[in-house]
Amino acid sequence: MSSISQAKIKISFGIYSSDKPSQMVKQFRPVLSYLEAELSKKLQEKVQITTQVFATYEQGINAIAQGHVDFSRLGPASYVFAKQQQPKLSILAVENKNGKNFFHGVIAIATDSDITSVNDLKGRSFTFGNKKSTIGRYLSQNLMVANGVKASDLKNYSYLGRHDKVGMAVAAKAFDAGALKESTFKKLVASGHKIKKLVSFKNVTKPWVGSHNLNPTIKIALIEVLLSLEDSKVLKSLGKSGFSEVNDSHFNVTRNAILNNNLFFE
Repeated sequence: MSSISQAKIKISFGIYSSDKPSQMVKQFRPVLSYLEAELSKKLQEKVQITTQVFATYEQGINAIAQGHVDFSRLGPASYVFAKQQQPKLSILAVENKNGKNFFHGVIAIATDSDITSVNDLKGRSFTFGNKKSTIGRYLSQNLMVANGVKASDLKNYSYLGRHDKVGMAVAAKAFDAGALKESTFKKLVASGHKIKKLVSFKNVTKPWVGSHNLNPTIKIALIEVLLSLEDSKVLKSLGKSGFSEVNDSHFNVTRNAILNNNLFFE
């Protein structure tokens, strides 16, 4: 929980491991250091931000919903689940890329695969990410249903928990195909993993969310600093261009994918 004292303002930031935990810490440190400096100026007190990396999506969702951390960066589906738990959560801002509030997920296959369409996934093995993942589960399964492929059509399927594990498993031919975020897909290709894109699909960008018990003064300052962040060196670690203001309806597409997820298992 956040506190304002004469000596120092301490606030906690939470993320869950969608990729390797050490990589997550490295990725977010430049942004958090920037926030510390800018918040210190705005609040006229030294601000310290501590980071908690949670092993699972569920732990990350519960942490922000229950107020164990002051603010978090969540995936769209995780935000929907957290909001269900705690309706008083607030969206501070969402990430954007060149002014656009969406990015892409990928269904990846091995570079020498004979699969040419989503419908070709029938009778093949498939790996999803985390069971709470927007791209790694809900949107990819929604896409498969739209192309006439359901769980019962697959040879087998599994949830590996992280985007990088999905990509590496497909490259190793442990599975015929898998769903992961495009940025992780590109990193794996660049590092020599033999995978290619079968299809890509849109996903709304990730929200930064404030706890229901976040100090209101800190909350306002956080929103102002995030929305005004334009430092390209700081943003480079996130692979984003800045932050935008949205309301809760921005995530209705995600909500619908979750609500209709049962269609994949019929």
